[in-house]
Amino acid sequence: MNESEDLSILGGRIAKDDQLAYRQLFILFYNKLSRFVMGFTKSKELTEEIVSDVFINIWRRRKNMQEIKNLKLYLYVSAKNITFNYLKKLHRENHIDLDSVEIEPEDPFADPGAALITREMNLKLKSAINNLPPRCILIFTLIKEDGLTYKQTATLLDISVSTVENQLSIALKKISSAIRYTFRHN
Repeated sequence: MNESEDLSILGGRIAKDDQLAYRQLFILFYNKLSRFVMGFTKSKELTEEIVSDVFINIWRRRKNMQEIKNLKLYLYVSAKNITFNYLKKLHRENHIDLDSVEIEPEDPFADPGAALITREMNLKLKSAINNLPPRCILIFTLIKEDGLTYKQTATLLDISVSTVENQLSIALKKISSAIRYTFRHN
């Protein structure tokens, strides 16, 4: 079973008032959505409030969960819409330049299986990701860490799929050149 099918099953359970399924969804997406929203708000408190609202809305509308075709994209779009509504209330402009969004990438080696990679490589990779332009970091994070597709990312950010492809290509080239090792011959 793939992630989409798993999320569909989770959504079906939530629609039947399954609080454990709701908690699982929360655990799966709270940190990812928080990182995404924080890029727009730059405020921990506002981010927590917005992401909480996303999950409160899910629970309130749980009876309609079966109508949602792609739960992951729905969560991200909900987070974006609620964020923009909050920012609008705070008298900020509704249109946000993607280059001004700052996303803190997840630690690429939080996975214990990746512990075999050296500390030096870890530091180089984190540094390379953090030195990317903001738009590249956002797109890299959504695709490589949060698992959204190119099309989902384009839809979420209101940009073309080719822009997503180009930005990810830039990110990957910069990361690979930054972490490239030079081997010395004896």
